[in-house]
Amino acid sequence: MSPTLVQEIRLYCIANADAERVKKSQRFFKEEFVGYGLTAPQIQDKVKEILKSNNPDLQTILDAAPLMMQSGKYEEISFALLLLDGLWKQFTPETFQTIGSWFSFSINNWAHADTLGMFTLPKFLDKKILEMEDFNSWLESAFKFQRRCVPVTLIKHIKKTKKVMPSILFVEKLMADPEREVHQGMGWFLREAWKISPAEVEPFLEKWKDTAPRLIFQYACEKMTPENKLRFRRAR
Repeated sequence: MSPTLVQEIRLYCIANADAERVKKSQRFFKEEFVGYGLTAPQIQDKVKEILKSNNPDLQTILDAAPLMMQSGKYEEISFALLLLDGLWKQFTPETFQTIGSWFSFSINNWAHADTLGMFTLPKFLDKKILEMEDFNSWLESAFKFQRRCVPVTLIKHIKKTKKVMPSILFVEKLMADPEREVHQGMGWFLREAWKISPAEVEPFLEKWKDTAPRLIFQYACEKMTPENKLRFRRAR
């Protein structure tokens, strides 16, 4: 069924292609945007249709995903990730290992990384398929978007548990990461952690304010008062 599913998705993408929208989409990405120019609702509606009418199982999607990812087309990768997310009830630890393998050849922009981090990966923690420590190897990944996924994934986790420090300490090594995309993910995570527990997050920010990249603090301090933000300026 995998080739048939891939063909169905590609024909849908071609039928709804919009070259002008492809050009407009480029402004959201540092990387070259290669795609068909579909809107998010077009993709989401088709995903719902496939899940309802085709009733695919998880293995079918896992078999089809690399075929779509290797095309390099933005929408085909989005279809793979969203179809996978729709079958979360079938997730196993092996599913997580398969997702991890995709970064070596496909997940190479913030939007696809955050689709995983915001929607799919938190389900592994929420449904107790995995523990936070199972993400440890991702912190050392050679792929920046795989590293970014860890703090982004933990945003939902801390919102549910209301316990921020175990997650903060788990990702602390990323405070010294060299990549801008990881800085953005860390700053976003710390901003959400600060909303939950300022008293715990602010000492952590003070600890790192003179050594960590400033972009992390730009995001982390975004919701603070101007007076409070001054506490986290780098010492001159």
